[in-house]
Amino acid sequence: MRLEKCWFCSSTVYPGHGIQFVRNDAKIFRFCRSKCHKNFKMKRNPRKVKWTKAYRRLHGKDMTQDSTFEFERKRNRPERYDRNLAENTLKAIKKIDKVRSNREAKHIEKRMKGKKSKERREAAKELEQSIHMVKPPSILAQDPSLTLPKIKVKVSRQQTEENHAMEE
Repeated sequence: MRLEKCWFCSSTVYPGHGIQFVRNDAKIFRFCRSKCHKNFKMKRNPRKVKWTKAYRRLHGKDMTQDSTFEFERKRNRPERYDRNLAENTLKAIKKIDKVRSNREAKHIEKRMKGKKSKERREAAKELEQSIHMVKPPSILAQDPSLTLPKIKVKVSRQQTEENHAMEE
């Protein structure tokens, strides 16, 4: 079973799925869905369309340089079947997948690292701009009209007993 890559968005195209476009010079373009095919026909650049892998890699959102990607390359050289080799390959695939997921998690964590400090800076800037709207606690203690009123509600003994009976 041969899994192809979509020319536009780089997602996997499974056998019997997607659209194939053959240009006059016999170059074959495979698309995973009509969305990719339509964008190709509109002559859009995948590197400028935000939801494609090309855009994500170009703008540093996905990992680009990693040794685990070399295992995913297409190889056209047939290999003679060897049971031990197949078993070792399956074990290696699991290990490689684990390594790749760990590296992706680290990459995402590294990308999000500066976000908290950026949010803090933005919050501080907003506070500086609208500090006149914030009242200090000393003024709130002096003028009780600025605080929300505290409402006291009396509960009869009968109501508490009914609630207690319902809980049991």
